[in-house]
Amino acid sequence: MIAVGRIGRIFGNDGGVMVSLYANFPDDFQQQEPLFVVIDKLAVPLFCNSIEYRGKSGAIITFDDIDTVRRAEEFLVGHEILMEERERDDDEFYMEDLIGFTAIIDKRKGKISDFYDSPSNPLFEITLDGKEHLVPAAEEFIANINFDKRTIKFVLPDGLLEL
Repeated sequence: MIAVGRIGRIFGNDGGVMVSLYANFPDDFQQQEPLFVVIDKLAVPLFCNSIEYRGKSGAIITFDDIDTVRRAEEFLVGHEILMEERERDDDEFYMEDLIGFTAIIDKRKGKISDFYDSPSNPLFEITLDGKEHLVPAAEEFIANINFDKRTIKFVLPDGLLEL
């Protein structure tokens, strides 16, 4: 499963929520496809009752079986939304696919929390030791990507991260 968004806050009185969509949220998403939220270490499937896009990276979503503000606050707010990974015909991957991977820098571990796709300077946002750092998504800084273990090892020049 891959993270495709984060539920931010309640919207309305019917259990609707504001969702920040990650760049890897599929443009061709169909409401029949389940989304998942991890509750008590279990991936719980949720089906969209409605989805209203707000710009390129936001949406208001209501889910079947979540019809009150209380239920939405209890089960949804603050959680990441996951999807089953779609099969690709080739071995190609997108940098957005690396969101959620464990980042290994020296002997420390962090998490890739976002990807900023800029033609001139694409960046990973890495949460490391409770701080967020921007690291260029450049081939020369990536030593290894392990898709099975969902890890990415970086080799960064001295001084790139202010610690």
